[in-house]
Amino acid sequence: MVRLKSPEEICKIEFAAKIVAEVLAVVEAYAVEGASANDMERAAEDVINRRGGIPAFKGYNGYPYTLCVSVNEEVIHGFPLKAKVFSEGDIVSVDCGVVKDGFIGDAARSFVVGSYLCEKDRLLMERTEEALCKGIEVAVAGNRLGDIGFAVQSCVESAGFSVIRDYVGHGVGVSLHEDPQVPNYGRQGSGMLLRTGMTLAIEPMVASGHYSLETLEDGWTVVTEDRSRAAHFEHDIAIMEDGPKILSRL
Repeated sequence: MVRLKSPEEICKIEFAAKIVAEVLAVVEAYAVEGASANDMERAAEDVINRRGGIPAFKGYNGYPYTLCVSVNEEVIHGFPLKAKVFSEGDIVSVDCGVVKDGFIGDAARSFVVGSYLCEKDRLLMERTEEALCKGIEVAVAGNRLGDIGFAVQSCVESAGFSVIRDYVGHGVGVSLHEDPQVPNYGRQGSGMLLRTGMTLAIEPMVASGHYSLETLEDGWTVVTEDRSRAAHFEHDIAIMEDGPKILSRL
């Protein structure tokens, strides 16, 4: 069941989401050659602690860390390990969730390590972020969930990339994963009617190759089956009377 949020609740979700946005801004400084995913983890925990928040991922279904840090062919749920050291040209996707005063924010960004990125990877990053923006643009009351998925999918596939099917966006705010599911693919005019008060995490996960996935032996890290590179961008939004409002932006 979809839980519509009051304006007061949306403000509280936004507060949590802005802590996530601050985390992502801070950890970008560690997307450099020789730094590790664990450097990002420690920096994120420092921000969350200073803001009086609680990591939303740690302990969720047994996940052991504050961040998910996924590199290159890792799509999501990568562990932020010391041994995961970044190299020039890596694509590093960071996903973070924060609980603050009982409300939750959840957002993700992909970063490039260093100044070099091949043309295909550059386009992958650009199209994934653009697809997020396209999805947000149509997240308005009176449209349908399929309109979001169609907008994302069209943007991604027109560049020759693939949207991940097995993992999707979701409602967010009181729980980390709420109804409805928000696929990154779909048909215009299909699915649930979008209503004022919905709070959604829209999150294109995009592969430069095929969208088939597998999970590594750690039980968490999800990689592309063909080992093609992936990117991931995510914002929390609220559907307001005058259109979508991005909550997870500084």
